[in-house]
Amino acid sequence: MNILSELQGRFARALTGLVDDPTEMVALVRPSQDAKFGDYQANFAMPLGKRLGRPPREVAAEVVSKLVVDDLCDSPTVEGPGFINLRLKTDWLAAAATRMLADDRLGVAPAAPPRTFVVDYSSPNVAKPMHVGHIRSTVIGDALARTLRFLGHKVVTDNHIGDWGTQFGMIIFGFKHFLDRSAYADKPVEELSRLYRLVSRLADYHESKAALPGLVEQVERQRVEVARLAAAPPPADKAGEKNAAKAQRRAEANLKELTASLAALQAKLAAVEADQPLFTMAQAHATIGRDVLSETARLHQGDPENLALWKEFLPPCLEDISRIYRRLGVTFDVTLGESFYHDRLESVVKDLTKRGLARESEGAICVFLPGQTTPFVIRKQDGAFLYGTSDLATIQYRAETWHPDAMLYVVDHRQGLHFEQLFVTARLWGYEKVELEHISFGTVLGDDGRPFKTRSGDTVGLNGLLDEAVRRAHEIVSAGDNGKPAGPEISPERRQQIAEVVGIGALKYSDLAQNRTSDYTFSYDRMLAMNGNTATYMQYAYARVLSIFARGGVDVAQLRATSPTIMLDHPAERALAMELARFSEALSDVTAEYRPNLLTGYLFELANRYSTFFEQCPVLKAPDEATRGSRLALCDLTARTLKQGLELLGIAVVDKM
Repeated sequence: MNILSELQGRFARALTGLVDDPTEMVALVRPSQDAKFGDYQANFAMPLGKRLGRPPREVAAEVVSKLVVDDLCDSPTVEGPGFINLRLKTDWLAAAATRMLADDRLGVAPAAPPRTFVVDYSSPNVAKPMHVGHIRSTVIGDALARTLRFLGHKVVTDNHIGDWGTQFGMIIFGFKHFLDRSAYADKPVEELSRLYRLVSRLADYHESKAALPGLVEQVERQRVEVARLAAAPPPADKAGEKNAAKAQRRAEANLKELTASLAALQAKLAAVEADQPLFTMAQAHATIGRDVLSETARLHQGDPENLALWKEFLPPCLEDISRIYRRLGVTFDVTLGESFYHDRLESVVKDLTKRGLARESEGAICVFLPGQTTPFVIRKQDGAFLYGTSDLATIQYRAETWHPDAMLYVVDHRQGLHFEQLFVTARLWGYEKVELEHISFGTVLGDDGRPFKTRSGDTVGLNGLLDEAVRRAHEIVSAGDNGKPAGPEISPERRQQIAEVVGIGALKYSDLAQNRTSDYTFSYDRMLAMNGNTATYMQYAYARVLSIFARGGVDVAQLRATSPTIMLDHPAERALAMELARFSEALSDVTAEYRPNLLTGYLFELANRYSTFFEQCPVLKAPDEATRGSRLALCDLTARTLKQGLELLGIAVVDKM
């Protein structure tokens, strides 16, 4: 039972006659921030009183007089300027906890009615190793999909991989001109990645070289402008003087920015020209940009040679990606890359044009959106299609195939404008009844506050990140096991298994515990800490419960079968039961805002409540059998809730740490 939802429903009925639509008001019924104010608190009397022109306490008192909660709560109280405080009846809470013991779903009722979701996440580019930038999309998307499924919704997970387009034109060009055959035979994905980086750098060199004269001219023009403003006669009035100073500062800032851009461009060119083998390649391939586009066009037109190469590249690249997913415990219902939609793109452009939603502009086909200065381009001047065209075809296919109520795109916040334009275009095209959501997220940063890189400045590979997390977890597990009074208890093989679970779980949890829209600073030490809001702390709390059962010789299956009556005589018992009862609320909050950190926050609070309970309420040495059985039942419920919650985050548990 979702207690909060139940209380909000009862408040909605009590508000009849005061407001036409109680939705806004009942949203202000929330769990109390401090137990001294009860378990739940309604804070709507102040805004409602202002709206009605009545004293808030008077409004609160009227609502309380109509509120029917005597089966759940002690008598509500009105405090301060109009806060309504509610405390659940301890007997009711104890009975609810007892019922949870026999419920495989821990009191979480399936959604009624269920919805159908398509969740699009991870989406790496093929032929390039996955890196730290992919961790957020992968684990956030997986956690949302797991949670939605547990709540009873139908979920289709789709890994929309980048297996088409210009990147393959680069790789094919590199394969034909710069291939190291022995390296390709030994490690094909690494060699294809090297070719991509090489061709990209050569193309960037020529593009930068072409841009250099224009940038030099811009810098000179801006320098002249700064000098002109500095030499201008001072204005006669203070307002003019202030405006002139502002214009001078703006001009100097623009000059500084342009000068920095010029220096960066010159440094990039100099780096290539200082590397003689690289510079020789650059000189030999002055038209590499056009050549790459030509190779891409040939692939898209079905050229036998390029198509054969593309088909040759895909299997090892997909297996390399799959190996990472197996290690992360992440699976997808479908993996439909950009190539899957290629045959639909022309008809998408034709249909949008036929409906009057798209038109030609300077040779390109664009959708001009209300209130936006930048059009949504769906075909370039040279006839090539774009990501937006493929994304529209994807929406069309998903709608036809799965008839979803919602499509969630778990993608970097930097793609915000793209998705804004995509969704507006899709709704104009006829998909206005489907919820389209960009589940954006921030960047993983290093200690320097910049995107997390290796010391050499390269992007951190995801496989290496996992290896390091597991290595550090192994050190922690080994140190803990070696330090036990009776000596080590865990075999070397089992230690490695535990380290894999703990290390990868820590990596996932440290990401999921962040507000997804924020950047965060990566730290192995914080990630693997045994206390604080970490997976390691949750896994340790779970293992601690199992150690109690092991020491007491408790048969957990028999404990559940006998269904002992849970008693909440101690404040720590009641606080733990209250937190257990809020599991359903936590999951509803996660899906309402698509924020897995609301679940990590709940699990952290649950683990803290359990820690207090463990310290203050002896379990195996309880004063009598009834209390012992009740406390064992609370331990079991805690372990099951922690395990279930972590499982929804894609994180496993271990029986020993």
